[in-house]
Amino acid sequence: MRGDNFASQAGSAFGGKVAFVKANFDLIDEDFDEATPVVHIISDSLGDTASEVVNAAAGQFPNESVRIERLAKVTSVEQVRHYFDEKTDPEIPMAVFHTIVDSNLRAEVRRELDRRAIPSIDLMGPAITVLSTLTGEEPKNVPGVIHNTDGQYFRRVDAMEFFVEHDDGRNPQDLPKADIVLVGVSRTSKTPLSMYLAFLGYRVANVPLALGVEPPQELEQVDPRRLFGLVSSTNTLQAFRQNRLSDDAAFAIAGSYADPHEIVAEQDESRKLMKHLGCIVIRTEGKAVEESATEIISRIEDLEESLSDSEDA
Repeated sequence: MRGDNFASQAGSAFGGKVAFVKANFDLIDEDFDEATPVVHIISDSLGDTASEVVNAAAGQFPNESVRIERLAKVTSVEQVRHYFDEKTDPEIPMAVFHTIVDSNLRAEVRRELDRRAIPSIDLMGPAITVLSTLTGEEPKNVPGVIHNTDGQYFRRVDAMEFFVEHDDGRNPQDLPKADIVLVGVSRTSKTPLSMYLAFLGYRVANVPLALGVEPPQELEQVDPRRLFGLVSSTNTLQAFRQNRLSDDAAFAIAGSYADPHEIVAEQDESRKLMKHLGCIVIRTEGKAVEESATEIISRIEDLEESLSDSEDA
C-alpha cells in the first residue's frame, strides 16, 4: 500500500470536540518484501518535510517499490550511528533523505553516511544556503519551527472545529460566519475538500443539495464571492454512488441514488440554485482535492486582497 499525508480524523479532542489532525502514513506496510529498497528519513524535527518529498517522488513509481522508515528528533551523530548499526543489511538497497537545520550536525551526519557508503540527499542545507544568500541574514538553526504553536496553529484548530460543527449542512445559522461555503449534490467531494481547506486554516461549511430538500435560507446571506458550487460529470457521480451502494440490499433500497437520470435531475436543479445564489462553480471530476482547493484558495485570496485595498482607500 502506498502511504500518504492527509488530514484524517483522529481520536484526540480540543475542548471536547473531535479534532482533525495531519497524519503521516509512511511506506512501511507489512506486505513489503524483505528485500524492498528502503528510504531512511533522518530529521532533527519530525521528518514530515522529507516524508512529503519522498512520498511525492515514490508516486512516480509502481506501488511498493520502496518502503520508508524514519529517524526523528536527532540531536547527535551517535544516534545515527546506532540506528544504522542495527539497520544496515548489505542485501537491501538503501538511501537517506535528511532535513537537519544545524549545519554542524548536518555535516557530521553527511560524513557518517559517506563513511558507510549510503547515498544521501540533503533537503535542507541547500535551501537554507540559498535563502541566507538571498536575504543576507543568518539562519536561526532551530529545528521544528514549522510545528510551533503560533497564531497559525490556533487558527487551524479553530478551523478544524468549525468544519466538524458545520459539515453536511449542520448549524446553517452560522453559514455567514464561514470563510468558504461549499454546496453540491452528493459525492461532489464536499467533505474531503472542506477538511483539506480547514487544515489550511479556513473556516469551511458545506451544504448538501438534494431533490425535494429545501436548502437553508441562510445561504442567501452568504457573500457570493465565498460561495462555491461543486459539480461533476454524471458518469463520475454514478460510479462513486454505485461504489457506495456496494451490496444488493442497499441498492434495492436506494437504487435511484445511483440512477443516471436522477443524477442529471439533481445537478440541473443544483445548477439553478447556484446561478440564483451567484456561486462560483468548481468542477471536481478528475481532480485531486488539492487541485480543487487551489482554485478556491486563489479566489479567496483575490477577495481578501480586494477587501484589504478597500479598507486602505
